[in-house]
Amino acid sequence: MLIYFWETIGVPLRMLKRQLSFAPAMLRWAFYRAAKASLSLNLLSEAKYFAEKGLELDSSNVELEKLVRQISALKMEQDKQQAEINKALAVAKDLVSAFGDRGLKMGKAMYRELTGLKKPVLDKNKIMHWPVLFLYAEVMYSDFIEDFCEMDTFSMHLDMLSNMYSESSPPLPWDTGNNYTREEIELYYEAGSGVCLPETKVLQYLLEGTAGADIECENEEKDTSEHVFSGDAITKWVKVNEKRKLVDVIQEPGFIISEIPGLLSAPGRMLFKFCFIF
Repeated sequence: MLIYFWETIGVPLRMLKRQLSFAPAMLRWAFYRAAKASLSLNLLSEAKYFAEKGLELDSSNVELEKLVRQISALKMEQDKQQAEINKALAVAKDLVSAFGDRGLKMGKAMYRELTGLKKPVLDKNKIMHWPVLFLYAEVMYSDFIEDFCEMDTFSMHLDMLSNMYSESSPPLPWDTGNNYTREEIELYYEAGSGVCLPETKVLQYLLEGTAGADIECENEEKDTSEHVFSGDAITKWVKVNEKRKLVDVIQEPGFIISEIPGLLSAPGRMLFKFCFIF
């Protein structure tokens, strides 16, 4: 379609440009036609230039005034959209760079049905804030922490959830055995599971749901091959020391982030844990 437009409109546009140099008497008409042809090709900067040039020759021309207003409105909207795209791309690239600086490994999405398109963010101090999921696999339940600062310890957030586990709180409908108490809760992650995504795929994920969602990221073979995870062939569950910071845990060699960190939560004394994890 673009080739068709260029063949039918682009060629006359080039002819009109030549007319501007040797037919002064037709300048106003030539500028108007050049502006319309450029507008048809969505060349808004060129269209605005031609229309304004024509208006300089005939400031009272109603058609040219209308055309200038139309093009200016379209150009303003286009500039606004481009600014939003540039901002989204810059934010995504900053995050990809931050992942690399921290040595983080990003894998495919696993929890979107629970979290949607929630993504990490960098604050003004370049500290990363993650959405984090605690999964209670036995009872098919989860806790979603939307803002887990990478410098926070796991115990801080478990303590904030402690009201839910405390003896004074009403029994949890899914915890009939009262096994999920603050003292008993333990966190685990599955090490060595999955394949790391190349930076281009990570960038596409970060752009989803933003003004830059339609940007086509270049896919280089080198980029893909350098990010394949080469961990243990057999996956294993690793217990998290809740006194550790989030950033320290997700930097572990076997931790692959499935777009956002997800950890298994289980009572320490429960038979389910030994059947499921060990």
